[in-house]
Amino acid sequence: MKKIVLTTFLFCSAFLFSQKSMSYVRISYGSICCGTPSTKPVTDYLKKFEKSNQLRAFEVLQQGGLGREGEFNLYIGIDKLGKKQKTAFAKGLQSVITSQNKTRKQDRDGNVNFDPAVTVYKSDLTDIKNLTIYKK
Repeated sequence: MKKIVLTTFLFCSAFLFSQKSMSYVRISYGSICCGTPSTKPVTDYLKKFEKSNQLRAFEVLQQGGLGREGEFNLYIGIDKLGKKQKTAFAKGLQSVITSQNKTRKQDRDGNVNFDPAVTVYKSDLTDIKNLTIYKK
C-alpha cells in the first residue's frame, strides 16, 4: 500500500513540476532596414535576474516570421515570480530595453518594444503560428 501511495505521489508531483508558464511578457524586435537588434542585452539580463534571485531558467518562446527582415517576438514566462519580483523584473527589463534603444544607430538599427502592462496568456499563444522554444 505504501508503494502505491508513494508511486502515485511521485507521478503527480512530476506532472505538477512539468507545467509550463501560463502568463508571459512580450518583447517585440522590429527592423528599420538592416535586420533586428541583438537579443544579447535581454538574455544577459534574464541570466543575471535568475542568478540574483536563485531561480530556474525562464521559459522563453520565440515567434518568428513576422516580416521580411527577420522581425520576431519573444515571450518570457513569468508565473514563477512573486508580485515584488514581477515588478522588479519588469522595471529591470524596461531599463535594459530603453538602454538598448538609446544606443542604436537611428537610421539603420531596429528597435525593441516592451510594454510591462501587457500580459499574454497561454490561451493566446495557442493560436500563434511559428512559435518555438528560444535557445539562450
